[in-house]
Amino acid sequence: MSAEDFQKKVSLRDSLSGDIENECGGSGVGSTSSTVGSGVASQTLVLLRSLLEIQQRRAQAYANLKSGFSEYVESGAEALYQKLCSEITTEFSECSKQVREMESLFLNPEVGRTDLAKLLSDIQTQEKQKLHLTVTIQVLKKAGRPSERMLTHENCKFKKPMQHECVHLHEITEAAGTEEAEADAEFDNALKEAIRGVQDAVTSINEYLEDIRYEIEALEAD
Repeated sequence: MSAEDFQKKVSLRDSLSGDIENECGGSGVGSTSSTVGSGVASQTLVLLRSLLEIQQRRAQAYANLKSGFSEYVESGAEALYQKLCSEITTEFSECSKQVREMESLFLNPEVGRTDLAKLLSDIQTQEKQKLHLTVTIQVLKKAGRPSERMLTHENCKFKKPMQHECVHLHEITEAAGTEEAEADAEFDNALKEAIRGVQDAVTSINEYLEDIRYEIEALEAD
């Protein structure tokens, strides 16, 4: 394992440990039970604040993905779009890794906040669904409605330059019009379902984050 990989592996735990130590003023051997309780509360507060920062990173990543896809649709620059998708995938993966690390810390008996661990797990589930459906939307939009997709003329017969017998004309006049209508309807339904799914996921995530903010306010008030 390279030094860089090792640093990435332990960066979150080290940074959180440092933040927690600073917030709690050090552990101190022989601390009273009240001090220990205060230390746990401070640790929880640090973790929850870190979670909100991670959610901000996710929001920025989605904004970048949306703008990048719009640029791709306009320019057709496939290489740039694929590069962006790779960068976004890495960012989301890192965010998920850090949230899972936080979840395990909440499950630690010394912290004992299984309720918050469950909350983070629920957020992760909805984020996974949101990302999956966001990608589905982009794939569908990239393909376009079946009736509006560009036709290729590889199988057409060319008699003269700029003149050919188009097999698609034959297909259009003889194929049942209902098949194309059904394909468009299936496409439209798939797109609407994906969009609705993203909206539902966003609503759930926002509700979970509201609970996180209430918890932060309660800890800050103590």
